[in-house]
This record gives sequence, structure tokens and C-alpha cells, in this order.
Amino acid sequence: MLKKFMIVLGILILGITLMTGLKVYATTPQTAQTIAEDTTTAEKTNNGVGLIAAALAIGLSAIGSGIAVAVVASSAVGAISENPSLLGKTVIFAGLAEGIAIYGLIIAIMILSKI
Repeated sequence: MLKKFMIVLGILILGITLMTGLKVYATTPQTAQTIAEDTTTAEKTNNGVGLIAAALAIGLSAIGSGIAVAVVASSAVGAISENPSLLGKTVIFAGLAEGIAIYGLIIAIMILSKI
């Protein structure tokens, strides 16, 4: 039951993150003069939504990466204890799991560049 709840919650958070990210990318570019003349509440809200989207992208990818590294590392320790020649292969899998956090960081940088 808890697994199903966590999966549904993860999908919900992912959907919110994608929708807020799309809203940030959907804003029209403005010139510096227009921005200086007119700073409305809607623009401030868009900036806030963009910051929340960037924070969610980094946070959720870091959580996912942490879970993946925990699973891979525990399995790797067990495999290496039985056959020490598997060390190189297990390091590759741990690196792939850590790459998830890097993808989240890249997405957050892309979002922040559009704000």
C-alpha cells in the first residue's frame, strides 16, 4: 500500500514539475525596456513558479539518485564480497545511478536561464 502511494505521489510531483516548467518556457521574451517599465504581479508569479520548478527538478532528481545509489551500492557490496573481480562493473552501475542527479541539475539550469 505504501509503495503504491509513493508511486502515485511521485507521478503527481513529476506532473506538477513538468507543468510548471512548461509554463516557464511558454512565457514570451521581453526587451529590457519593457521589463523596466512594467513589472507586474504576473511576472513575479512566473519567476516564483520557475524557481519552484527548478527546486523540484533538483530535489526530486537528488532523491531518486539517492534511492538508486542505495540499491546499487548494497547489491554491489554483496556481489563484490562473493567475487572481487566484479568491482569495475559495479562502479559503472553506481555512476549511472548518480547521473540522475546531474540530469536534474541540467534541467534546473535550463529553467533558471528562462526566468
